[in-house]
Amino acid sequence: MSRASTQDARTTCPYCGVGCGVRAEMQQGRIVGVEGDTEHPANHGRLCVKGSALHETLGEQGRLTRPRLDGAEVDWDTALDAVAGRLAETQRQHGPGAVAGYLSGQLLTEDYYVANKLFKGFLGTPHLDTNSRLCMASAVAAYKRSLGADAVPCNYEDLEDAELVVLAGSNLAWNHPVLFQRLRVAKTRNPLLRVVVIDPRVTDTCELADLYLGVRPGSDARLFTGLLAWMAERGKLDRVYLERHTQGLEETLAEARQDDVSIEAIAADCDVDPERLETFFYWFTSQLHVVTLYSQGINQSSSGTDKCQAIINCHLAGGKIGLPGAGPFSITGQPNAMGGREVGGLANQLAAHMDYHSPGALDRVTRFWSTDSLVPRLPEGPGHKAVELFEAIERGEIRAVWIMATNPTVSLPEAHRVRAALANCPLVIVSECMADTDLLEVADIVLPASGWSEKDGTVTNSERRISRQRGLMAPPGEARHDWWIISEVARRLGFGEAFDYGHPADIFVEHARLSGFENEGDGRRCFDISALAGLDRQGYDALAPIQWPVTRQAPRGTPRLFEDGHFATPDGRARLLPVSPRGPVQALGERRRFRLNTGRVRDQWHTMTRTARAPRLMNHRSEPFIEVHPEDARELGLADQALARLEGEGGDYRGRVRISPAQRRGELFVPIHWSDRFSASALAGALLASHVDPLSGQPESKHGAVALAALPSTWEATLVVAEDLDVDARVCRETGYWARIPMAHAERWQLAGDPDAAGRDWLAWLAETLPVAASLWCDDPADGRLRAAGIEAGRLRWWLMVGPPAELPGLAWLDERFAEAAEGIALEAGQRRRILAACEDGAADDGPLVCSCHQVGQGAITSAIREGDTSVEALGARLACGTQCGSCIPELKSLIEEERAHASHPIPDVEPV
Repeated sequence: MSRASTQDARTTCPYCGVGCGVRAEMQQGRIVGVEGDTEHPANHGRLCVKGSALHETLGEQGRLTRPRLDGAEVDWDTALDAVAGRLAETQRQHGPGAVAGYLSGQLLTEDYYVANKLFKGFLGTPHLDTNSRLCMASAVAAYKRSLGADAVPCNYEDLEDAELVVLAGSNLAWNHPVLFQRLRVAKTRNPLLRVVVIDPRVTDTCELADLYLGVRPGSDARLFTGLLAWMAERGKLDRVYLERHTQGLEETLAEARQDDVSIEAIAADCDVDPERLETFFYWFTSQLHVVTLYSQGINQSSSGTDKCQAIINCHLAGGKIGLPGAGPFSITGQPNAMGGREVGGLANQLAAHMDYHSPGALDRVTRFWSTDSLVPRLPEGPGHKAVELFEAIERGEIRAVWIMATNPTVSLPEAHRVRAALANCPLVIVSECMADTDLLEVADIVLPASGWSEKDGTVTNSERRISRQRGLMAPPGEARHDWWIISEVARRLGFGEAFDYGHPADIFVEHARLSGFENEGDGRRCFDISALAGLDRQGYDALAPIQWPVTRQAPRGTPRLFEDGHFATPDGRARLLPVSPRGPVQALGERRRFRLNTGRVRDQWHTMTRTARAPRLMNHRSEPFIEVHPEDARELGLADQALARLEGEGGDYRGRVRISPAQRRGELFVPIHWSDRFSASALAGALLASHVDPLSGQPESKHGAVALAALPSTWEATLVVAEDLDVDARVCRETGYWARIPMAHAERWQLAGDPDAAGRDWLAWLAETLPVAASLWCDDPADGRLRAAGIEAGRLRWWLMVGPPAELPGLAWLDERFAEAAEGIALEAGQRRRILAACEDGAADDGPLVCSCHQVGQGAITSAIREGDTSVEALGARLACGTQCGSCIPELKSLIEEERAHASHPIPDVEPV
């Protein structure tokens, strides 16, 4: 970036748990571009496509800018008085436990700390939980009961130092792309490094795999208990390490041997090839430097804690922990899931990694938070975890809830039930950045919060690295920081002395002091950043990324834990714990015979409130979809890109079929991102039952049971409208399916009609639906095709094609016409003639988008391959695809292979990248 007329500032990406450093290019107080921070140790300058588009998601349009009280905009004093008054009245009438809070890994650590302190410390309710419960709780529970603390032992460099990396339940290529690229580089530098992928789906991550195990969903615990038994039978246990540093081996082995531990039996239970399974077992046992990187595919299970434990057991049994390139490594989903856990954001925690059951913890936190005139009233025991919390709201036990920076009406299982519970709750307070989310429909009080690039504080990534997320711009309108909002409510409740913060640095220093308060340094309380407690505001502003613990003994941080074999348990020994493998609770049956898997896609984040603001991120997967095995599709008569319907526990889901051999037979995949703001019926959460892990409380989101059928429709249409045309309700009426897709200068709607809508008079429908009459049209009543456009004062206002999306031209040319129209530029005569075709004469359709960074479509890539660019490097040199974040490289390789398979003249083999 040019430094002549711009300034740049360092901050941290707000998406996944990798915690990438970002350099923001500033002009006149605005961010006009971003790039990876080459000096940040998490990413060394790399960014994925979502991070690269951060500046495209900013702007005041669509932001909440004023508080709302019972549907009306009010000033801050009125809103804050109402929050404090209604919370106090609820507790006066129904007791402390009638109030709850639900937080998010999108909050900064300072926001989290103040919220936990208010709810648990001064409101005295234990019912404060976080959406991190949905992604990391099982990993947390397993670490705590085995290692003694929620302390990830590894760091990212261990991926590069390992001899074997096992990816279990992790589509690293899509969900943590920067780490995937680091692993790719490590494999290139060290040809002896092997990668094993364990996943029911063949994902883009498998492109890096030396061995793939496509296990039956839910069989992970059986695989790793089998591995432990195999290690024992072949004398591959590290007996010296086990004797010196662990306990529980014999009981754990005895439980593992309750099942048939032959390779054939384990392979049958996991539904994998025995020879491939034995190869994995041999590789794991023959290498010391092994990292097992696991994520939601392990955690999101009714037995997720046991699955994590089974992995940890194998690492302890082999002494593969506390070494460079070794350890059980849980990779975090959200940017500050770990920071939230540090300050007590989970319902079973207090603060500074202390728990209700920790000896002396309640008294210690009480004394630390006490002031001259205020004494906290902490609850005696844990509160409701996320799913339980909303069930308590449904029952009427919790009568007031404050939700911050998350949308449980989309993300939780049985999402419609959650929405109904909140609609009936007497008091729902929502702190939110965006003006149009599903949750706001049920909110009584809405508080406009600051967002990324405005918030100022810290986050902690998956390797325990604390980084600064800096406020670079002023929040729009009257939006305020979460920590300020919470502190102002606390002051109105009479707790102002305990919440007298003037800056996030004041909160961070208090948090750091609590981490060291009566912390004896004996390893029992791993989380300790007391060496940072002396930071002044200047030191806080300049804080460089650092991994905890940060103590007097380790003032520069601690890259790796448990190197001396001393763990955070009472006796310093790690626990191997018995695991009895269990299948999913959501059972398949005659009615619902398909196993449902859910997850993220490459270019989107959570419920798309941020990423959908960058139109290019909508192009790779623009509609909700259902990934289906070819044989299942053939059996049900489903064609690729046809519409289908899923029916699950709490509702249905409508999406476009993507036929893929990457799926196992009888199994389906749907993305989690689409909400009612983007599609008619695409809530993944509505398909899932509310079954949770009994230890962690984490929902079973990877193992739904659903029915699959075609979605009958007699027509499909694409409508593109100018951004200022308000047509939502009218467009969606009488459609069996719709999806809204933001474009750079317009809005696209994909529509499909129910069977009883056949024979529609489209011109009449357009006259009823759109405020601008049709100016041009061309129809073919025989096959139901039509193209039409509305032009007003010479400017394009809308464009319609009735017909299947396969006939849709590339819309970039059309989008440019909408951009000109927004600037008041009328169509030229030649452009008007081409409007219905939606392209210039002879223009080629570039096809589906492959590279989001450089907007390169499949058509251009295929043409280049056929012209001789038969390697990823050659395609990058010609088209730039694959040269920025690298997320599309697996897809580029697949296209090369497809062209090789179908070429009349064979394409020569090339060396893998």
